[in-house]
Formats: sequence, structure tokens, C-alpha cells
Amino acid sequence: MSCILHIETSTAVCSVAVSEDGQNIFVKEDLKGPSHAVSLGVFVDEALSFIDSHAIPLDAVAVSCGPGSYTGLRIGVSMAKGICYGRNVPLIGIPTLEVLSVPVLLYHELPEDALLCPMIDARRMEVYAAIYDRALKSVRDIAADIVDENSYLEFLEQHPVYFFGDGAAKCKEKITHPNAHFIDGIRPLAGMMFPLAEKAIAEQDFKDVAYFEPFYLKEFVAGTPKKLI
Repeated sequence: MSCILHIETSTAVCSVAVSEDGQNIFVKEDLKGPSHAVSLGVFVDEALSFIDSHAIPLDAVAVSCGPGSYTGLRIGVSMAKGICYGRNVPLIGIPTLEVLSVPVLLYHELPEDALLCPMIDARRMEVYAAIYDRALKSVRDIAADIVDENSYLEFLEQHPVYFFGDGAAKCKEKITHPNAHFIDGIRPLAGMMFPLAEKAIAEQDFKDVAYFEPFYLKEFVAGTPKKLI
């Protein structure tokens, strides 16, 4: 088993964790809002100090790699790459929607044929979403969905589907099929990344530190500044 530093900054929540032998031994979270530029550096410094003070060799850095907030992802991935360079350890990239799914799989009773639909809010009635089975195998790839009354019907007609994440709440009035179930309070957190990161290490699934980029799903488009005069 390994010691892994985990970084999650894909939404308004900023979190850092350290796991060793498949258990979290350090966790820091800021749930109040997008303050990644301030909080992340402090959390990472504390995590690395914790590792060093306990003489634990760091084996890898895992970062949640999107989709999500353009700024949050960029800050998190840049920090992860910097640590990998500085400590000469490999980089693991974990899709944010898979991170979201971990607490549902660990702590909620689901029927055998259940499908999971993690959702990240993308403004108005749009969400970043994917469909997974209980083994986290992709049933439908990640996409930007504009949610209406007919969304996900092909899955809802065949399976119970569990919707969760910060994009799910606004979909409750639109998705009313009896097979639709909503789970509240699920956030992507660094403390939930260790099962996926351990799997990546076992499979030697590492990213190229020099060229790795977050999965934004949509390109960032800057607004046109207003004329002052």
C-alpha cells in the first residue's frame, strides 16, 4: 500500500487529504466557498509537514481532474504538478464524477441493478454528468446535459438511477420518473479519493506531469469587458 496526497478543487469546496495503506491519516476541508487560491496552499503545506514530521515517504499525488470549475481545476492541477516535480513522485488524475460516486457506493445501500448519475452544476439547467454502474464502469460518457423532463429516460425505464452532486438538486422538478432517486449532501472531497488512487497505483496508471491538463469539458470563454466611456 502507499502514501498518497489527494487534492480536490473542482467545485466550490477545497479539500486536501493524505492516505496511507488505504486509510485517511490527514484531512483538511473548506466547505464555505471558492477560496482555493488562499486555502489550497495552506492545506498542502500542512499535509506535507504532517507527512515529513511522521517520516512517511510520499508515493504519489492524486488530483481530481474534472469536469468542474475552470479556475478550481487549474489551481488544483498546477499545485499537484508542482509537488510531483519537487518530490519526484508520480501524478494520478481522477475524474471528478468518479470521486463524487465514492461516498454513494461506500455508505448507501443500492440495488444490484442501480445506476449512478453524479452531477456537477454548470449554471441554469445544465449539468456535467455521467452514468456509471455499481462497479464504476461507464454506461454513458461524461457530457454537458441540459436537463428537461425527458433526460435520462432510456436509463430510467430500465434501472433505478441515483442522482447526486451539486447539480442534482435543481433537477428534482424535471426528473420525476419513479425510478429516479436523489441523494443530498454529496460533494467531491479529497478524503474520498483514496480507493480510486490506490487502484491507479496498482494499475500503474500515471499521468505525464509535463503535459497533463484538466478535463474542462468546455473551453473557458472570457467575457467581453464593458467600455467605461
